[in-house]
Amino acid sequence: MPEPAAPKPADSAPAAPNGPAGGGPRIVLAFDFGSRRIGVACGDTVSRTAAPLDAVPVGMAGPRWEAIDALLRDWQPALIVVGLPYNVDGSDSTQTRDARGFATEVARRYRLQVVLVDERYSSREAEARLKSARRSGLRRRRVAKADVDAAAACVILERWFTEDPAV
Repeated sequence: MPEPAAPKPADSAPAAPNGPAGGGPRIVLAFDFGSRRIGVACGDTVSRTAAPLDAVPVGMAGPRWEAIDALLRDWQPALIVVGLPYNVDGSDSTQTRDARGFATEVARRYRLQVVLVDERYSSREAEARLKSARRSGLRRRRVAKADVDAAAACVILERWFTEDPAV
């Protein structure tokens, strides 16, 4: 897939042959790719809402694929959304390349369509939401980094729901 000159709100990694067909309700998993953890959220195309699931550890050898395997087995998504971490000016970073590689590997391993979404500032937005919930009393425990990663995956999925008119 050729690299875009400037980021688009959403684009697709190579679609797998057995990807979802359009139409009816679909479960969607979103990933906030990071070098230490990968935040995961789940949503569906009917309610168009997202909920945080977990943060998958990333080790020296890369993502803990067995944890991702379990999430995909449990949720059986029809589509995957992966956040692309562009620089503030819209240019690619090392993390952008790594997130694209992750998206390509997810599509290859699970034979699902993977959609890429600009994730700039998703972690900041997620952290602000969690801290606000804690200040208001809706959240009792302190905000951990893994919580922020899973909440950032929610933000990414919500952006996809908002920006993709076909959903």
